[in-house]
Amino acid sequence: MSRDHKHRHQQLKTGITVALLGNPNSGKTAIFNQLTKLRHKVSNYPGVTVEQKSGLFKINQHSKGIVTDYPGTYSITPESLDERIVAEEILQWIHGNSPPDVIISVVDASNLSRNLYLTTQLTDLGIPVVLAMNMMDRVQSKGTNIDIDKLKKELGVAEIISLSAKKKWGFKELRAAIDSVSAMSDFSPEADCAIKIPEDIRKTLQPLILLLEKEFQYSSMLAAAQALRIITRNSAFDLYAHLKEIDSRVTETLLQNILNLRDQAIEELESLGHPHRVLEGTIRYQRIDDTLNDISFDTNRFVKETTKSERVDKVLTHRYIGPTIFVLILYFIFNSVFTWATIPMDWISLEIAHFGEWVLSKMNPGSLRDLFVDGIIGGVGAILVFLPQILILVFFLTILEDSGYMARVAFMMDRIMTKVGLHGKSVLPLMSGYACAIPGIMATRTIDSWKDRLITILVLPLMSCSARLPVYSLLIGSFIPATKIFGLISMQGFVMVIMYFLGTVTAFLLSWIFSKFIKVESKSSFVMELPPYRIPIMGSVFHQVYSRGKLFVKNAGQIILAISIVLWFIASYPQIPEGHTGISKVEYSYAGRMGKMIEPVIEPLGFDWKIGIGLITSFAAREVMVSTLATLYNIEDEENIVMLRDSMKSDVDPITGDPRYSALIALSLMVFYVYAAQCLATFAIVRTETNSWKWPMFMMAYMTILAFSASSIVYQGGRLLGY
Repeated sequence: MSRDHKHRHQQLKTGITVALLGNPNSGKTAIFNQLTKLRHKVSNYPGVTVEQKSGLFKINQHSKGIVTDYPGTYSITPESLDERIVAEEILQWIHGNSPPDVIISVVDASNLSRNLYLTTQLTDLGIPVVLAMNMMDRVQSKGTNIDIDKLKKELGVAEIISLSAKKKWGFKELRAAIDSVSAMSDFSPEADCAIKIPEDIRKTLQPLILLLEKEFQYSSMLAAAQALRIITRNSAFDLYAHLKEIDSRVTETLLQNILNLRDQAIEELESLGHPHRVLEGTIRYQRIDDTLNDISFDTNRFVKETTKSERVDKVLTHRYIGPTIFVLILYFIFNSVFTWATIPMDWISLEIAHFGEWVLSKMNPGSLRDLFVDGIIGGVGAILVFLPQILILVFFLTILEDSGYMARVAFMMDRIMTKVGLHGKSVLPLMSGYACAIPGIMATRTIDSWKDRLITILVLPLMSCSARLPVYSLLIGSFIPATKIFGLISMQGFVMVIMYFLGTVTAFLLSWIFSKFIKVESKSSFVMELPPYRIPIMGSVFHQVYSRGKLFVKNAGQIILAISIVLWFIASYPQIPEGHTGISKVEYSYAGRMGKMIEPVIEPLGFDWKIGIGLITSFAAREVMVSTLATLYNIEDEENIVMLRDSMKSDVDPITGDPRYSALIALSLMVFYVYAAQCLATFAIVRTETNSWKWPMFMMAYMTILAFSASSIVYQGGRLLGY
C-alpha cells in the first residue's frame, strides 16, 4: 500500500497518528499510559482492553502525536468480538480509511515465539511497524542477547526498540523511533521480507491473489497475506461485507467472486493434503521459528522460568482444591469488606454529623438551611460513609487481577462454567461485576461465542456490585446482631458473604436455564494464556483504588446530590396546614403520598412507604436507597442530624407501637436488592452491546419478578416460622 509523502508531512504539523497493537497481556496498555501519562486499567490477565482508547503524547519538543490503544489480539484473523474490532479497523486502513502513520507492535520479549505472529501479519500491511520489545528487563536478567539488527531485517519492521514498561525505560528511544519512522517516504517492507508461502500452495491461491491485486490494487505481499487469511477463516472473508460504505469497489458480485475462488482453493488444498484451517498458522509459525533460529534466540530458556508458577498452579488450579481455595478467598474478601471498614465508617459518620450540627448552628432557620442539612448533608453524607468498604473491595479485586490469579480462576472454572451453560472466559467479566456491572458487560467481548456472551451479559447484573454495598451494610449494621457463630465467625460478616454468594449461585443457575432456551447457533472453544505470577505494582493497585473511590465520590457529588435535592423538595412540600394533626410532615408531602400509593404492592415483602420511595429513587443507582432514607429521616427530625442506623432501629409504627423494621425485613430487603433490576446505566450498556432493546427489557422483567418472588418468600416464610 503506497503512502503519500506530502500527506505524511502535513500530518507532522497536525499530529502523527500511531496505532498500538499487541497480544493480550503484553504490556500494551502500560506503554499507552507511559506515552500519554493517562491511567487506564492495567492488569495481569488477558482481555483488559476491550475498547479502543486514544490520547495525545509528546514526540519531541516541537510535535505531538495521537496514539490509539486497541484491544489485545493474537491475530488479525478474528475469533472473538474484541479481535473483530481490531480486524475491521485494519481492513479499513488497507482500503484507505484513515490509516495510522506508524504501527507499534508490542511484544513480550521473553515470549517472542508466540508474540511475533501478530507482528508478521502487521508487516504485510505496508504501514511502517515499530516493534516495541517490552519486558526486556527479564531477557537481560537471564543474560540473553538479541541481535536487533538481524531481527529487524528478518521481520521487515521499520525499527525495533527495547524497553520495559514496568521499569519505565526505553520510552525516549520509542518516541524518537516514531518521529523518524513517520517521516519515511520510501519505506517498503517488500524489499526486506515477504510471507514465504510454499510454491504448491501459492499456485493454488494465485487466482484469488490476482483478483485482490486487480480489484483493490493490493501489493503482491498484501494480496498473498489476505488470500491466506480468507482461506483460513470465514471470519476474514466476512469482514469485506462491512467495507461497502467506505469502498465503492466492494460489490455483491465481487464478494461472490471472492467466495467462489476461496471455495475452489480450499477444495484443491484439501486434496493436496493441506488443512486450510491451520494453513496461515503453520506458515507463519514456521517463519517465526526460522527467524528465531537465525538470531540464536533460545525460547526454552524462558519456558523454564515458568516452573515456579507451574508448581503453584498444581495447588491453586487443582480440580478440587483450587475451587475450594477460590471460595475461601472470596469469603475472606467479602467478610473483610464489612469487618475491616467499621472504624473508618464510624469516624466518617461522626464527622458528617458534626458538620451538620455546625451548619445548623450557623444558618438561620428556614428552607435553605433545611435543604443544606436534610437534603445535601443528610443525603450525600449517608452515602460517603460507605467509601471505606468500596476501597477495600476494589483493593482486593485489583490484587487478584494484577497477581495473575484471575486468569487461573477462568481456567480452573471452565469445566464448571460449561456445565451451567457459560464459558471459561465468563469468569473474568463476572468477577468484574463485583465492582461494577458495566465494565464486566463490556469485558464479555473477549468471549467468541455469541450465545455464551449473551448468557453472561444476562446474568452478570446478579453479581452484587459495589453499589449494593451501602444497602447491605446499612441493614446488616442496623439489624443483624454483632455476635459470633461458634465463637469464631462474625454473624454480620457471614450475612454479607451470603448476599454475595446468593447472587453468584443464582447467576449460575439461571445461566443453565437460559442455555436451554436460548437457541442461537454457536461454536465455542476455550484457549487462554496463563501469565506468570507477578507481585502487583502497588502504585498501579492504589491508583485503581483511588480511581474507583474518586468515581464513587463523584457520583455522590452529582447523581446522588441531584436526587437528594429533588427528594428533599418533594418530601418537604406541600407543608402540613396549621391545625392538621395525626400525620407526619413527610407523610403529608408529595413523596409520602407516592410512597403510600405503592405501599400495598410492596407490603407482602415487609416494606413500608419509606422503603417504597427508596425503591423508586434507586432506579438511578442502587446506593440512592440509603441517601433517600437518610433524607426522609432528617426531614422528620427538624432539630438534629440523625444517625440513619439509629433512626431505623428506633422507628416504630404509630398505630401498633411495634418496631417498623426488623432483622426479617432487613433480610427481605437485602434479598430484593440482590436480584432487583435497578441500574439504568447497566441496561443502557446492555442495549449497546446486544444492539437490541429485547435483551435489556427481558433482563428488567426477569430480575424484577425474581426480586419480588425471592423477597416475598423470605418475608412470608420468616413470618410462618414465627420471626
